[in-house]
Amino acid sequence: MRLLSKNKEDMPIKKDVWDIIEKWDRIIIHRHVRPDPDAIGSQCGLKELIKATYPEKEVYATGANVDDLAYLDEMDEVSEDLYEQALVIVTDTANIKRIDGDYYKLAKQWIKIDHHPLDDSYGEVEWVNTEVSSCSEMIADLWLSFPEKIKMTAKAARLLYAGIVGDTNRFLYDATSPYTMQIAAELMTYPFSHTEVNNQMNVIKPHTSKLMGHALDKFELSDDGVGHIMLTQDILKSLGMDDKDTHAIVPLLGKIEGVCVWAVFVQQSDGAYRCRLRSKGPVINTVAQNHGGGGHPLASGAHAKDEKELEQILLELKQQVENYSKES
Repeated sequence: MRLLSKNKEDMPIKKDVWDIIEKWDRIIIHRHVRPDPDAIGSQCGLKELIKATYPEKEVYATGANVDDLAYLDEMDEVSEDLYEQALVIVTDTANIKRIDGDYYKLAKQWIKIDHHPLDDSYGEVEWVNTEVSSCSEMIADLWLSFPEKIKMTAKAARLLYAGIVGDTNRFLYDATSPYTMQIAAELMTYPFSHTEVNNQMNVIKPHTSKLMGHALDKFELSDDGVGHIMLTQDILKSLGMDDKDTHAIVPLLGKIEGVCVWAVFVQQSDGAYRCRLRSKGPVINTVAQNHGGGGHPLASGAHAKDEKELEQILLELKQQVENYSKES
């Protein structure tokens, strides 16, 4: 028996979203820069659902292609003139400055679909649910809300499953609910190989293994459980890597015993730092917001102009751990 949508409180906005989709003949779907599996999964999964349900519609997924995620899907080339008579949907993107591409501004109407805290409001219609595991779960829930209207395919199921697996770190994170697992199980009834998807996500390139070795060797952990690693431009160049290759070490460092919160600081070409922040309990997105970023309570990103600001971020993380310990 097919599941019924559990997110009843979202039903009015979900109906609004699908009603708008039904009205437009051309739909262009964006997601955030430097995408992860959930960004691609929700973006391209939604594209496939719309195409399967309304074959006559023009539906595009746009943004930069990412070699490491090519196993999921490829992006469409979308010219500027197509936006003049198009609906734009942006998935998995909390902040307008992180939308991949600029032409979305030319669209007649926007829809935002996201599971991050509502730090930046944009679009005429916003469907934001911070209680779910991923944006891909939201798209799958949209389908389950209107199963008589929306047609699922094996390709869409594979994309949405990959997005859920990616953003839950294989169902390890707290945002994984029983309903998340039920949705994943429902998607797995479609003919795609979930084993292949999981294996693709586990693959690391040889040069990435060198970075992992370096990170494990140089990772610093304080007595209160705050860990960090700093990757300068010189280190990255010596390993033959750049910023886009560093995401693989983020979950790895959280496996070290004694780690409560951790940060990966990656120096950019201009000398500033991109900061990936993670936590096993203390809320850290408030720290990220203090430093030009944001995100989930336990998984956020920030920016630092120099090493002095990195030291400040570490101090704030330690304060969050101290507060968390007092409350526990």
